[in-house]
Amino acid sequence: MTTPPETKTVHHLILTASPSAKRSPLSEPPRAAPTSLPKPREVKHHNSAPLSNDMGVEKARLAFVGTATCVLEWAGVRVMTDPNFLHAGDHVHLGPGVMGTRKTDPAFPIEELPPIDAVVLSHFHADHFDQLVQEKLRKDLPIVTTKHAEEHLAEASLGFTKVYGMNVWESTLMRVVNDLESPAEEIGKADVPCIRVTATPGKHIAGAIGAINDAILHAIPPTNGHIVELGYHKGPAGGDVNSLDVSYRIYISGDTLMVDDLKEIPQRYPNIDLLLIHLGGTSIPGPHAPILMVTMDDKQGIQLVKLVGPKLTIPIHFDDYDVFVSPRSDFEKEVTDAGLDSEVLYLERGDVFEFGVRRSRVG
Repeated sequence: MTTPPETKTVHHLILTASPSAKRSPLSEPPRAAPTSLPKPREVKHHNSAPLSNDMGVEKARLAFVGTATCVLEWAGVRVMTDPNFLHAGDHVHLGPGVMGTRKTDPAFPIEELPPIDAVVLSHFHADHFDQLVQEKLRKDLPIVTTKHAEEHLAEASLGFTKVYGMNVWESTLMRVVNDLESPAEEIGKADVPCIRVTATPGKHIAGAIGAINDAILHAIPPTNGHIVELGYHKGPAGGDVNSLDVSYRIYISGDTLMVDDLKEIPQRYPNIDLLLIHLGGTSIPGPHAPILMVTMDDKQGIQLVKLVGPKLTIPIHFDDYDVFVSPRSDFEKEVTDAGLDSEVLYLERGDVFEFGVRRSRVG
């Protein structure tokens, strides 16, 4: 499958699968820097993407760390989403006069991160890219994100040097090679593993107020969702350099409400393998005065599941902060009432979803 209509690849990254070229994601790594993720609490599977010994099926893993932080492992690389490594009792600033307190611990501390090849960041918000992360992450770690986040992360005070901002329906293509010294020799060949990340619509605040906030105020940072596609470059015989045979497609909702803009997603991407849905019903200024909801609650969440029709849904971002007022149990009830229990997988912090990626499977 090639790039969907009206999308544009604006960034090209080269990642390496070579273990000898891997680096810690931290600017000051521990003396015995980890080379793999900590042992999972539990490894889970789903029949939508079974592991197999068949040729052409490769194993992938998705580790849930907490909040919206996941680590995707495939083809020798790791991509981390929305890094949040604060601990229970830590506070975050979420907007003018709005504070949140973390209620949970991440599955493991930031010092136990293995090499990370890239970060996909939905937006620049303190529960998605916290102060600890800002201080400890390596400044040249590639970050794919919004234009707003790019502007802030590249400021001198933060100093991140490889930030790739995207507007909605723009894409970043990451090619995976073995030799960073001479990547051109591999890139032109067929069957080079690639990860394509495409920005999708997202709205923290709906309607006219949301439009003003996103364009001017930025009191609540503008946000994207992302389509993350795992696939293989077709090579010279397969068309242009962006052509990709997609094997597995993930839709990460990001922190959004159920708005009309989301209806375009299943029109462009009718076959979603996995939906990582941000829930929580995040309400500001706080749980005791929930005046404005800025992420989906259980009822909006089930609407998105029905709209997108993924083969599998995994809820994340649901109970880590006191401003999350819609617990996962509410969503679980909606799933049961909708008759979708077999199509939803629940991960606890520290769990890993292990799945098979079959070449050229997605249409």
